[in-house]
Amino acid sequence: MSAGKSSQSLSILEACSEKDLEALSGAGIDTLGDLLDWFPRRYEDRRRFDAFPVQAGGEPVCLRGLVVDSARKRFGGRRQFYEIVIEEGGDNVLSTSKVTCRWFNMPYLHRMVAVGHEVVVYGKPKEQGGRLLIDHPEFEVVQESVGLSIHLERIVPIYRNVSGIPQRRLREMIYEASEKMDPAEVEAPYEIDPGFPREEALRAVHFPAELERAREARRYFAKEEFFLLQVHVLRRRQQHLEHPGRVQGRKTGLLSAFHESLPFELTAAQKRSVHEIAVDLRSERPMNRLLQGDVGSGKTFVAMCAMLLAVESGGQAALMAPTQILAEQHYLTFRKWLAPLGLRLSLVTGSKRESDHLDLAGDPQIVIGTHALLYDSVEFSDLGLVVIDEQHKFGVAQRGQLIQQGIMPDVLVMTATPIPRTLTLTIYGDLDVSVLDELPAGRGKIVTGVRVKPKVTDVTRFVKEQLVEGRQAYLVYPLVEESGAVKAGSVTGEIEKWRKRCKGYEVGLLHGQLKPEEKEDVMNRFRDNEIQVLVATTVVEVGVDVPNANLMVIYNAERFGLAQLHQLRGRIGRGKHRSYCVLVTDGKSEDGLRKLRVLEDTGDGFKIAEEDLVLRGPGEVLGTAQSGLSDLRFADFLADTALVREARALAEELLERDPDLEDYPELRERIRE
Repeated sequence: MSAGKSSQSLSILEACSEKDLEALSGAGIDTLGDLLDWFPRRYEDRRRFDAFPVQAGGEPVCLRGLVVDSARKRFGGRRQFYEIVIEEGGDNVLSTSKVTCRWFNMPYLHRMVAVGHEVVVYGKPKEQGGRLLIDHPEFEVVQESVGLSIHLERIVPIYRNVSGIPQRRLREMIYEASEKMDPAEVEAPYEIDPGFPREEALRAVHFPAELERAREARRYFAKEEFFLLQVHVLRRRQQHLEHPGRVQGRKTGLLSAFHESLPFELTAAQKRSVHEIAVDLRSERPMNRLLQGDVGSGKTFVAMCAMLLAVESGGQAALMAPTQILAEQHYLTFRKWLAPLGLRLSLVTGSKRESDHLDLAGDPQIVIGTHALLYDSVEFSDLGLVVIDEQHKFGVAQRGQLIQQGIMPDVLVMTATPIPRTLTLTIYGDLDVSVLDELPAGRGKIVTGVRVKPKVTDVTRFVKEQLVEGRQAYLVYPLVEESGAVKAGSVTGEIEKWRKRCKGYEVGLLHGQLKPEEKEDVMNRFRDNEIQVLVATTVVEVGVDVPNANLMVIYNAERFGLAQLHQLRGRIGRGKHRSYCVLVTDGKSEDGLRKLRVLEDTGDGFKIAEEDLVLRGPGEVLGTAQSGLSDLRFADFLADTALVREARALAEELLERDPDLEDYPELRERIRE
């Protein structure tokens, strides 16, 4: 989403040849506005360069040097590489520091960079065979220009590559475009920052005088992008509320009977959420609510309460889960707790259909399933409530597809991934939010520990100690099979080793490539304690509920995101026993260790989610299925709570004054309907 785009032709640029026009068009760049929207992905401060390293380091370096040697070589059969040796130059005439740069399967590079060229390279050095190497560095040949150069002695923008156009020429085109742009054409249709004209922000984001000025300009465009997204989600919410809803939930007989049958008391947070949902159901406007809570906070029971209110009003309720294992578990849970109420339940997944009322007449009142609810010919006679579990694993379009199967049904979406407030405002800006911020009583304490390269014998001894006590264990690995490209453990590579180590106990295998019936069989046997040790991938991340399992060992834990590790950890601590989560790592990455220490320090999913957002960015935290998220160019600013709130306030203020954007036709065209 962009605003204030110039429609001027690229042909006005002297730096742009016919061949360049074709290459730019292939990248979706057809106007001056498109070119100015091609923002830098990073900057190099070429007023000073890093000193040539004397040893390998974890951080990339930006070096300026003279090419003193070059060669084309073969490596491992037909694999070719081209390498150059650069020597530190500049004022340090006594330096003899050298770094080798090499590129695999790019033999044409010898025509671009050769002995005698002065170059700027950017990459991460490593040691090999007694010399310092940078593989596949970004590079640029220095060509001294007469007068002021936009390539040296300044903050220099580095752009995403456009096939067929060297970085240097692309920079020259964008510089010329920034000089020739018409200020009136690039002005935003709605003022984002009164003290920062958009024309000035464009120049600053491409060719800043200082890095701080570049950050200010990027923040300006992030605010503009979030503002457009907020206008979009708020208008979607507005349009949703304009539809007449169905009034339901006034009868509470089933809800009261269910509540009285429970052997435990709902938490205050669960009661509060049920009340908020009941108010929505009884309203004449359609419900559109997000229920978010930490692992084990009891969202399923809140969903049951909501569905009972809908069923007693005469409609049907559907629950859609992302996996067959989770859908089947929901079905079994619902059947266990709702059977005394005499309700008709059915299960619909890609591989099976099941019903608890085959001998009863009438349509099912509650339907639980996977994506099969969307694509298999499931006919709802009167769908009144749609519940979508693990919302972040579905796109908005899929959500809409299920909703369309009813006449404006009420919608409750749930997630066990605690979502930072900024993402809730941005991605779920069209939803009301209920939060389960406390755990039910009787949960066992979870002790989390990070272990760097622990001895196999120590881990085995600890696992067996828990098994002797009658408990069960998860052993989680990142890969299904061994990989030459990735140094990490796999379930198929480790399963037999664990069977030998845990002789006398049943060790099961679970991963996503098993057939659905095989997965179901393994999970049922683990649930029934016929399997004591489960060697698994992250398929156990969501929804697996085995209260007797109190140990989880996660190998190569640094390879997972914080939120995912927290989800995995949530599979234990579900019974009354003390539980243990062991995070095994090689300790090579300082960032990885710092991330894992967060899990040692806290069990609060919301704090963990905030940290995860800062460490990995929103695309990794939520996945890119969410509408709008995969398109965001300034997603890194979603961790800036103040900025997101400013954008939200701007959007609310605008829509309050002009709900249909009648005074802003250009803005109305730019937001996606």
